[in-house]
Amino acid sequence: MSNTVEFARMNGLGNKILVVDMRGRKDVVTAAAAIALNADPATQFDQIMAIHDPKAEGTDAWIDILNCDGTKAQACGNGTRCVVQALAAETGKKVFTFQTVAGILNAREHEDGTISVDMGKPVFAWDKIPLAEEFADTSRIELQIGPIDNPILHSPSVASMGNPHAIFWVDKDPMSFDLDRFGPLLENHPMFPERANITLAQVLSPTFVRTRTWERGAGLTLACGSAACATAVSAARTGRTGRKVTIDVASAPAPGKLTIEWLESNDHVVMTGPAEWEWSGMVDPVTGLWTRDAEQGAQAR
Repeated sequence: MSNTVEFARMNGLGNKILVVDMRGRKDVVTAAAAIALNADPATQFDQIMAIHDPKAEGTDAWIDILNCDGTKAQACGNGTRCVVQALAAETGKKVFTFQTVAGILNAREHEDGTISVDMGKPVFAWDKIPLAEEFADTSRIELQIGPIDNPILHSPSVASMGNPHAIFWVDKDPMSFDLDRFGPLLENHPMFPERANITLAQVLSPTFVRTRTWERGAGLTLACGSAACATAVSAARTGRTGRKVTIDVASAPAPGKLTIEWLESNDHVVMTGPAEWEWSGMVDPVTGLWTRDAEQGAQAR
């Protein structure tokens, strides 16, 4: 193939990530390429993390993020960890600073292989999340699904971690809910003019929360890092937990856990967890045509 670039299939707690190396180029991964890649079972993904040359002094790269439906995403914590692992393996560096449309992200790979990403400050103002209606207190808004007198879900906490999140608090295993049925309805609810990530969260202790997420633009996902961060800060904000929690991502492969700390010193949210490399290849960022590297058993699509 001509016009190809290197890419890697990776995952963060099962969150399916394609890391595409666009450094040295002026073009972007197109929506058409993203849709084509997602249509192939071998390259189906939740997010594409396209690494571009830095735009701002003092940063290592500009990261362009695409959902599997071809739309742009503002943030992807699990994907950022994958980018860190890929660049750390390439360069030997351990500390990185990235620029995204959601702002600056600082990240570090630890000696045990886990990766911490500073996801910045959460946003709680209704018009910044954004919501379609004004709420003075976004820790609990008026929104429900199901019968009025016995709703299935109600009164979510809402926040932005660079992207909009609604967290519904449940008292049983999040996996027991039919999230694939009502996830699309809530994602596209008129309350969310830019759509929203929908998370079910079960608080098991002041330091332990179990979650499952319907991801905006991606659907049911095995894991969503920004949703874990939004859940952690919302749990602390509503007095359900302290400011440091373990998030057990119910849909992720075992162990499926992230550590989230909402720092008192600067209000930033730091997420720590694993990333996993699967295989690599070459891809055309315009069409989505790809080949897998020969040493893993080449196959063209």
